[in-house]
Amino acid sequence: MASVTEFAAPSGPGSNPSPANLPQLEGLDLKARYYSERCGGDFFDGVAIGCRVVFLLTDIAGRRAQAHPIAVEVQKVFRTRARELFEPAGANESEGIALLARDVNRALIEAAQGVRFAPAFLGCFNLTLGILTYHNAGRLLAVFHDAESVRVLEAGGIPLGLFTHSTYEPAVLAFGPRAKLLLVTKGITENRRGSATFGGDRVRQLLENSNTDSASQICEVVLREAYEFGHHPWSRAYSLLHLRKQPCSDDLTAVALVRPDQPVRDC
Repeated sequence: MASVTEFAAPSGPGSNPSPANLPQLEGLDLKARYYSERCGGDFFDGVAIGCRVVFLLTDIAGRRAQAHPIAVEVQKVFRTRARELFEPAGANESEGIALLARDVNRALIEAAQGVRFAPAFLGCFNLTLGILTYHNAGRLLAVFHDAESVRVLEAGGIPLGLFTHSTYEPAVLAFGPRAKLLLVTKGITENRRGSATFGGDRVRQLLENSNTDSASQICEVVLREAYEFGHHPWSRAYSLLHLRKQPCSDDLTAVALVRPDQPVRDC
């Protein structure tokens, strides 16, 4: 079985994005994890800026060798613009996310030299207020669990990488104590066992039944369940029966955010 790894691509000269290097955060547990068998275009990055944490999860269409040079250019724009937009103490977070989504989208199209399908989740978490301002563009599954309910967040727009003049309308989500958000790429939801898929309902149930406040553990449970679902002996037998190979077909990536119980001091 493949191992669960913190999402940090090895830094290399021009071919791979630099690893996300978030510090320990007061007021938020944010972790990204993936299975080590990576061959697609999943990409995560995040930066801590004062009282805010800005992050991006996207799945750039194409094999890893094609997608990662694009991710390098996207990361440059994401990190530069995130600091420019969110370093001012009085920054408008909804406006900042809309502008950041616009610039990341244009960087992606320019780096790909044309259209490149890339569903994405772009967010800014205010550590003092416990509020997430986000734009959910495309097919990334986002499940939110708080004291009141467990619900899937609707996608608010078309995926990145398709149109240079797309507009973006961020949404706002309040995190009470112990509230949790789980993001997964389609490699998890579309992971197959024979003719069946893992699906979003299983992800939702796993988060609902989770009794941990550890973002890492939430990610690891989902990744393990999805991996074992797709690598069950029945799945291998089905592939042999239908003369299908079982190559690494897509990345399995999960990102979890958990707001702790304790209050947060002003930054």
